[in-house]
Amino acid sequence: MMVSSTSSFSILSSISPNMSQAASEPNAESRVRKLKGSPQLNRWSRARSIRSGRKLDRPVLRTPMKETDPPVAAEESESSLSSMEVGSNGEDDAEVSAVKSIYMVSDGTGWTAEHTVNAALGQFEHCLVDRGCPVNTHLFSGIDDLERLMEVVKQAAKEGAMVIYTLADPSMAEAARHACTMWGVPSTDILGPITEAVASHLGVSPSGLPRWAPGRNFPLTDAYFRRIEAIEYTIKQDDGALPRNLHKADIVLAGVSRTGKTPLSIYLAQKGYKVANVPIVMGVELPKTLFEIDPEKVYGLTINPVVLQTIRGVRARSLGLSEKARSNYSEMDHVRQELEFAGNIFAQNPVWPVIEVTGKAIEETAAVVLRLYHDRMNKCAMARISKHY
Repeated sequence: MMVSSTSSFSILSSISPNMSQAASEPNAESRVRKLKGSPQLNRWSRARSIRSGRKLDRPVLRTPMKETDPPVAAEESESSLSSMEVGSNGEDDAEVSAVKSIYMVSDGTGWTAEHTVNAALGQFEHCLVDRGCPVNTHLFSGIDDLERLMEVVKQAAKEGAMVIYTLADPSMAEAARHACTMWGVPSTDILGPITEAVASHLGVSPSGLPRWAPGRNFPLTDAYFRRIEAIEYTIKQDDGALPRNLHKADIVLAGVSRTGKTPLSIYLAQKGYKVANVPIVMGVELPKTLFEIDPEKVYGLTINPVVLQTIRGVRARSLGLSEKARSNYSEMDHVRQELEFAGNIFAQNPVWPVIEVTGKAIEETAAVVLRLYHDRMNKCAMARISKHY
């Protein structure tokens, strides 16, 4: 939905005087009314808070006062708010109130905003892991009209949140920038600067439409159908099923149980690669087709035994396995033997790269697999193929 910059600023201008008038009133009630959001957005925010695990005992500023409540002096209100901020749990509630929120606003799916914010948060792992600077992220996708955009910005002002937005329509992006400036909300436009840079480089103006806007025509391409085919193939080939079809795979993953073969397979399939995974289990013969296909398709996965034992222990308890079954699955001696068994198989097939997955996210392991895959496809020079990556 296109919104002209004239209409954007007319709506903002109509809102601004009300905000200024409310700001001039000295009592707490006016400050609450100033930041009041719509009931729908409040329910939306509450649902996101529940899913993120955040406590909902927010300060009184988060709840509008009833009309029947007597006026409260500003000094008295601020004092009572301070006591409610701490609450009965003292430091715990103070810690909850210190949680910072980041609103990701997109006129499409929000994929770009979400992944950009997650990449940025990865630079603060030292702070986030021990909750030294706790953060909640909220994705508002499909924000394609000015009224909804203003509701989100007002809610951000109410919660003291930061707004990160990817809005293709320049007038919507400018309205978001202006509203955030007016209400004192820190904000960043992710899409605007790079779009302007590309437009300058190409010498062509951008369409200003969201990628999936109704007015845009995106036919289903061959690449789309290849991706669907890859996902269907990967699901059917999970956990060593249908070994006769291994020759159809682009990538074959081999490793002991709980090395992340299935989630890695699905992740790669969504990128359009046909992936099969074959479990390595002591006492179970591997399918002959695994050694008959192109060895450059096969990738071994290994993991630290202590980490593997921990993962398997949790898995065994969740499945309710008996003590005997657990000893054959999650005991350290068995784990070491199985990893050694897999290591011997990898050593007998030196063309298979062996990827260490300990401490790696699925995306990180996938990046290593795809780098090696494309190096081989493009016949690039590689380090020793038997190296642990």
